[in-house]
Amino acid sequence: MFGQTAVYGLGIVLPRLLNYVLLTPFYTRVFDRASYGIITELYAYVVFLLVVLTYGMETGYFRYASSSKESGKIYTTVLSALFVSSSAFIIFVMISGSSLASLIAYGDHPEYIRWLAVIVGVDAFTALPFARIRLRNKPVKYAIIRILEVSVNIGLNLFFLWYCPRHSESELVSILYNEEIGVGYVLISNMMASLVKLLLLSGELVAAFKNSFSRVLLKKILRYSYPLLVAGLAGTVNEALDRILLKHLIPADQLPMEQLGIYGANFKMAVLMTLFVQMFKYAAEPFFFSRSKDKNAKELYADVMNFFVAAGLVIFLLVNLYMDYFILFIGQGFREGAQIVPIVLMANLVMGIFFNLSIWYKLSNKTMYGAVLVIIGALVTVVINVLFIPRYGYVASAWAHLICYSLMVLLSYLWSRKHYRVPYKTGRIVAYIVLALVIYYFNALLLQNIGPVRDLTSLILLVGFGLFLWYMERPVFIKYKNMT
Repeated sequence: MFGQTAVYGLGIVLPRLLNYVLLTPFYTRVFDRASYGIITELYAYVVFLLVVLTYGMETGYFRYASSSKESGKIYTTVLSALFVSSSAFIIFVMISGSSLASLIAYGDHPEYIRWLAVIVGVDAFTALPFARIRLRNKPVKYAIIRILEVSVNIGLNLFFLWYCPRHSESELVSILYNEEIGVGYVLISNMMASLVKLLLLSGELVAAFKNSFSRVLLKKILRYSYPLLVAGLAGTVNEALDRILLKHLIPADQLPMEQLGIYGANFKMAVLMTLFVQMFKYAAEPFFFSRSKDKNAKELYADVMNFFVAAGLVIFLLVNLYMDYFILFIGQGFREGAQIVPIVLMANLVMGIFFNLSIWYKLSNKTMYGAVLVIIGALVTVVINVLFIPRYGYVASAWAHLICYSLMVLLSYLWSRKHYRVPYKTGRIVAYIVLALVIYYFNALLLQNIGPVRDLTSLILLVGFGLFLWYMERPVFIKYKNMT
């Protein structure tokens, strides 16, 4: 699993890291805070729409195709369903784009909504071909397609937002570039990259024609997946609702779109943790399902949790101990929001812990519990944001992430002990987290003004923490090495 996580990292981490290293600093220097706030808000809608348009079918595909002789027919059936729903969505938005744009206060730019529809529709449809690649253990192919996709996106962004404004006298630029589109070029670049991705996945799409569609299989998978849709929608409330609410709940005299831009830029400062959790999820879900019949499966899941938390805490400390360097990636005008970065880092780690725990209801076919857990988290998110954004702004939104994920982890752990008991080493995990927080606060309170020695002290703290984790977990590594 670690090997596949590393390779999937090329397909997940490298593209997103390129986006972070190149596009986030670029956007926060090309656009003002309000314009970047538009990007932040529009992509929050993308998160919601992708959940709706995939409606839990990706996990449903993993659940049944990984242990069925009819995996080909399952793939064809699910892909056909996603094609119909994604196509219908794109057509609907193309027809009613102006009305939808007015509804969310973008009446002057209905083209934004139509471009966004193409991005979402294509991404939802291609989620299943990517799932098939993952299930067939082809992480290199996955990585190549993802890297090519993001390369097109980055290249077009640089062309439209950097090259064209500096070469307006060029005949080609005069044909392709319109200064008034502005932020819209972010969407255009993304849309073109999504279409290139669709072309690169043509081989996976053609494979669907080798099998027949099954209405019976579709009903079976939908019954399994619809609670995941509910959970996914509630999960997007936890993940993205704040970026929509900030615009409406921050008082107008405090420039809400600028505050949203600051929040969005600093939220991305936690990108290393986000990417680590994401690449782990991509490798772990098919791995967990494929090993569920093993005699030592539950012990394996517990050990994976330990390694996940340990690695996540190293990332947490790395970013926080060297914040002075990481913050340089965003523009000067956005750096005042750096106070939320430690909160968001820990929130993302806790979200990853929740994903690890979620295996109990997925393997026991009790996905409704997952929906209930995430709905509870969503309610907490809404309440905290609505009550505290008007007073504390985006800082309240950052805390809402951490509080809701922590509550979900606690409830999921308690319920798992009844339905699918995994011997998690909770005492050790809590000790690791407490030690990391002690190091963080020790650095923040006592080591901020010690000059050049600070970097060396931070390195000693980070390496010392890593060596401690290695000492504690080394027997587990030895155990699995001996098993192979």
